[in-house]
Amino acid sequence: MEPCPWCLGFELYREYHDTEWGVPLRDDRALFELLILEGAQAGLSWSTILKKRENYRRLFDGFDPTLIARYDDTKVAALLADPGIVRNRAKVAATIGNAQAYLAMAKSGQSFGDFLWQFVDQVPIQNNWHSLAEVPAKTAHSDAMGKALSRAGFKFVGSTICYAFMQAAGMVNDHLVSCPRHAELRDQFGG
Repeated sequence: MEPCPWCLGFELYREYHDTEWGVPLRDDRALFELLILEGAQAGLSWSTILKKRENYRRLFDGFDPTLIARYDDTKVAALLADPGIVRNRAKVAATIGNAQAYLAMAKSGQSFGDFLWQFVDQVPIQNNWHSLAEVPAKTAHSDAMGKALSRAGFKFVGSTICYAFMQAAGMVNDHLVSCPRHAELRDQFGG
């Protein structure tokens, strides 16, 4: 059994693959963090974001939506001046807007996790891919999630970003069947 080939040759990727990627994530705040990081990754490699993840956590107040939603121009300027994150004005603005959308959802009584997991009927989809070439960049599930998030006021939530998010959050098991993690996650979390 070989791990998914995308994680080979870079220790941080391998650790992420072996401990986090594809493990069902249900905590609202952790899902919010992951959605923000997936949006920050748009147009870049995931390794870039993994290397900067601790900086993101520090600079974005532990991804506390209540604090992020109140960021002002001074805070935005400080973020854009810090090389510890991707210094993209649209992505920083989206993070603030997404925090506001998250809080609006919570105020209406909607759990962020329940909202997101509804797109897979609350149960991880167990795919059976044999090669990376088979793994889609987006699906009907990620299309629906992206559209619903957009209607709720979220940005950087296109279908491709949502599918990468779904993979990372364990909503789909996209470890290749040759990877030991595929069977481990399937057996532990079913579907």
